[in-house]
Amino acid sequence: MAARRAVGAAVRGWRRAASGGAGAGGGAPGGGGAARSRLYEHVREGRSARPQLDVAALSEREVERRRGALRGSDLGGIVRSWARLGEVRASIARLQAEKDQVAQGVRALLAAHDKETAEALPAYLSLRAQGRQIRLELQQLLAEEAALDEQFYIQALQLPNRTHPEAPVGDESQARVVEVVGEKPAFTFKPKGHLELGESLDIIRQRRLSHVSGHRSYYLCGAGALLQHALVRFAMTKLLSKGFLPMTVPDLLRGAVFEGCGMQPNATPSPIYTIDPSRFEDLCLAGTSEVGIAGYFMDHAVRLEDLPLRIVCSSTCYRAETDTGREPWGLYRVHQFTKVEMFGVTAAESGAESEALLAEFVALQKEIFSELGLHYRVLDMPTEELGLPAYRKFDIEAWMPGRGKYGEISSASNCTDYQSRRLNIMYSDSARRLRHAHTVNGTACAVSRMLIALLECNQLPDGSVRVPPALQPLIGQTVLTRPPAPLLRYISPNQPGGGARGTLSPSPNRGEPPPAAPQPGGGGEGEP
Repeated sequence: MAARRAVGAAVRGWRRAASGGAGAGGGAPGGGGAARSRLYEHVREGRSARPQLDVAALSEREVERRRGALRGSDLGGIVRSWARLGEVRASIARLQAEKDQVAQGVRALLAAHDKETAEALPAYLSLRAQGRQIRLELQQLLAEEAALDEQFYIQALQLPNRTHPEAPVGDESQARVVEVVGEKPAFTFKPKGHLELGESLDIIRQRRLSHVSGHRSYYLCGAGALLQHALVRFAMTKLLSKGFLPMTVPDLLRGAVFEGCGMQPNATPSPIYTIDPSRFEDLCLAGTSEVGIAGYFMDHAVRLEDLPLRIVCSSTCYRAETDTGREPWGLYRVHQFTKVEMFGVTAAESGAESEALLAEFVALQKEIFSELGLHYRVLDMPTEELGLPAYRKFDIEAWMPGRGKYGEISSASNCTDYQSRRLNIMYSDSARRLRHAHTVNGTACAVSRMLIALLECNQLPDGSVRVPPALQPLIGQTVLTRPPAPLLRYISPNQPGGGARGTLSPSPNRGEPPPAAPQPGGGGEGEP
């Protein structure tokens, strides 16, 4: 116990000395104070294997071109920290061996002489003094190792993946159009937006919810709910026929798994919902089932002959949508939606396996969207849009006439060994050696975005909406038509003439444009 306390005090002293001096790699990136890594804490507590990061494979140019907390100039300090950590660990191993030799020499003297005689021997005294010196040096080195280990991982876990050499460089404006599929729908009338159509058909409700579920929430009712279930069933059926393994995953996962996937639950502001840490330690709501599926494979190995593995999962996704000024109305940016996700685990024998699976996922996305009759384009995403984990990413944007522009409906990413090195996802190769697998993910159907494209592209002059032929057997209708009367009438007391004693106030007129975005601190009718 006293030794552990001494090492702890030495660690604190080493940190103070390191943070007080100049030099690359000291302190948190950007000088913002001590950073936190839930994955590192998870590992330090012995809950998972230590991440095997390959920082030497990165270049400063690659880091600089990606969007993240670190810049290219930070890489050198991280590499030097890792090199110094290796030197310290080698010195610790050497001193441990010397310590064992000293202990062996002491035992030999005690075996050859009685204790009193042995303790008076010069050789015994020399060995004891040598042992004390070794313990002192070990105490200092163990403290330095612990501090260097924490410093290295907290910074290195914020590094991005390598970048595919063909990925465009720059922000989203530099995305390269790879392919355009289908034709834009032609209308003889001004197309309406999906929210106006949905309200007219009484299948979407987003008004008068501030006191029920807050901003950016919505209800799907009647045919709207049927559309959601039909889209999920259509995508699931398609992928199951392709040999995908179905899976359900937890919505609540530890922050360590998010970090292992390349997401940052501690970012400010964070797009990830964190459950009250005073009641539930380190639990977050998943914004994609990718996290849950990756967690399923965490600290596990699969056989080479079983690869590639293709997983499909339908789940509820939760997104904080921190940029609240963008599209506050409608289903494009919401806090909760249903999504069918593809996830793949491949070998890395040739290095081309994950690229082949990425191409397969993109082909499946195109097949799904084409069968639903959408007009869309495939984009090769630039470096600043790859996030931390993606080596290469393709987005698909569908034409949304009511919005008057394309909108993202899916993405597919090859994360190579980025996630597997952090989450210890392995496979046994032909020689039965464990190697890091590659992971690939892709959206098969994000329901809220798909509803926008389908409603806006299939609208008719009278406000009704054609159901795509592929979904008609699942919904039981060919056209969604306006109901004879709204299901609900608003009787809240904050409406003029409303409340239990007032006259029933009808719902807002169908077809009226959405109200202006609510102001912070506002309430009542203006908030969704």
